Amino acid sequence: MKKRRLGKSGPEVSAIGLGCMGMSEFYGNADEVESVETIHKAFDSGITFFDTADMYGPYKNEKLLGKALKGIREDVILATKFGIVRGDTPQSRSINGRPEYVKSACEASLKRLGVDHIDLYYQHRVDKDTPIEDTIGAMSDLVNEGKIRFIGMSEASPDTIRRAAKVHPITALQTEYSLWTRDPEIGILSIVRELGIGFVAYSPLGRGFLTGRFQSPDDFDDNDFRKHNPRFQGENFKKNLLLVDKVKELAKEKGIIPAQLALAWVLSRGDEIVPIPGTTKPQHIEENIKAAEVVLSPAELKQIEEIFPMDAASGTRYPETAMKSVNG
Repeated sequence: MKKRRLGKSGPEVSAIGLGCMGMSEFYGNADEVESVETIHKAFDSGITFFDTADMYGPYKNEKLLGKALKGIREDVILATKFGIVRGDTPQSRSINGRPEYVKSACEASLKRLGVDHIDLYYQHRVDKDTPIEDTIGAMSDLVNEGKIRFIGMSEASPDTIRRAAKVHPITALQTEYSLWTRDPEIGILSIVRELGIGFVAYSPLGRGFLTGRFQSPDDFDDNDFRKHNPRFQGENFKKNLLLVDKVKELAKEKGIIPAQLALAWVLSRGDEIVPIPGTTKPQHIEENIKAAEVVLSPAELKQIEEIFPMDAASGTRYPETAMKSVNG
């Protein structure tokens, strides 16, 4: 597995990581035993970068990942997040970046993961009611205490990132980035490059849509978040499916599968970018890591750009309420 470094002085990680969210929630039913097998398969295949968050489950995903990484903890880079607070119902959410919450959330994550430190700790969403300087200041205290090694942010705006970096070096920014979500190209990628911050691309396969496996909204379980996502509904689904069909054609011409083409495209956007596709199936690990070996020619990149220009996807990437918390 090829390696990439997160930020100017951050850790070296596998060029492709593993997002573990879907193993516990959001993407329908998953089998815990198979999920642990998938994590072990990822490690055995050269993946050293594993991503979770306290709100996945909630809490279940951190426990799952902590269990799966026992015995190999020192050989991986473990990332988790805080800041999205779950309420009494699945739809109830709030954002908390207050210093006292930052520290209590970290203690809870350490306990669930069963570790004495977290390698990369992200603020999951920006709390607009708490100055970013206060939140990052509390995270800086955690670095000084040895509880976390590196500070990350997620879905933050360029101005917020710049303010945060004045308080403490930011190692990585995590934001959705794929062929059908190219928002980071408007200001985000330029600011992280300017400040020497690594970029972690979540949902690089368009929440699975870019794999070409889904042909109808009925393909999703009732408890699958995607069934209620604007891009997976009605006319949006039909229009987006036409785009994916073109990607499938291009991948076939190159002798690879659509997922590999989509991941190779993200990797081609810059050496500071590390995609973290998620899967619950061991066999998909093999497919995904082969994308690191795929080289897209200038002609192929031009073809992809013609198929998937900026804003080609139909529908917003989250429902209206959730969109208010991105790029904060």
